[in-house]
Amino acid sequence: MTAPTLQVENLRTHFFSKDGVVKAVDDVSFEVRAGEVLGLVGESGSGKSVTGFSIIGLVDPPGRIVEGSIHFKGDDLVGLSDEQMRKVRGSKIAMIFQDPMMTLNPVLRVDTQMVETIQAHEAVDRSVALGRARDALAQVGIPSPEERLKAYPHQLSGGMRQRVAIAIAFLNKPDLIIADEPTTALDVTIQGQILYEAQRLCRETGTALIWITHDLAVVAGLADRIAVMYAGRIVEMGETDAVIDRPMHPYTVGLLGSVPSHTKRGQRLAQIPGMTPSLLDLPPGCAFRARCPRADSLCLDAPESTEPRSGHHIRCVHPHGVLESAEA
Repeated sequence: MTAPTLQVENLRTHFFSKDGVVKAVDDVSFEVRAGEVLGLVGESGSGKSVTGFSIIGLVDPPGRIVEGSIHFKGDDLVGLSDEQMRKVRGSKIAMIFQDPMMTLNPVLRVDTQMVETIQAHEAVDRSVALGRARDALAQVGIPSPEERLKAYPHQLSGGMRQRVAIAIAFLNKPDLIIADEPTTALDVTIQGQILYEAQRLCRETGTALIWITHDLAVVAGLADRIAVMYAGRIVEMGETDAVIDRPMHPYTVGLLGSVPSHTKRGQRLAQIPGMTPSLLDLPPGCAFRARCPRADSLCLDAPESTEPRSGHHIRCVHPHGVLESAEA
């Protein structure tokens, strides 16, 4: 088996405020291989976006990586200087933001921005760069790419701007792309088209993709594997079908139970009781303990990551599936 494109081990990213230390990412480990899509799922404040920003080196003070390693194609990114990270960012690792206007400059035409993106990392003529930019727009399904190159971002629809942002991410053929909820603000039809294009491009180019989202339904049809985050930690990770069809962590079970389904027509949606704990003052032991129907005294100790099924990792002392099998 080939070595993973990205390997994150025991990553901890903390924010040091006057009120205390916010452990936004706390002992996170995972890997992504070439052509693979990893869905990083969790509710707001779970640490999924900070994980993405940590990988690409965009964590601003008072936050910083305090522990762990981020090996990208064998090289550790933690500790690289700003100049060294700039050489990696955009050419080898790209990021697609939730708001495309964070990527696009509103006062520059699309062709100018795409050409500059290419020429920042390669010494090529403008005509060559323009040809690559046009091909990239066509690759993400933008009609009449020649005309769109001459447009300003405000002249494009939201879905079109997001496609341009995705095209820019793929311009320099990066080995890894981190997509931070890029379809949240789009309607369902456009969302489906962008998900399809992203998945197809990864398969064709061999690019590894981390898709960050709060929506399990989105990654169910997109990702090869899913990692579920809660309070700064990955609490469950495994193959997509295994996590969706046979979830083991009570939090994952709760998330899936709250998703509308045609099999629950007329029934009230289930909900997870309580609220996410403050990362400034996490309870001892399992962070999900106060909201979990299975919690007992064993949950007062922080659970270690285990692998009850091959390739399926969880942080829970009372996982679903295991207790039920024992009782049966």
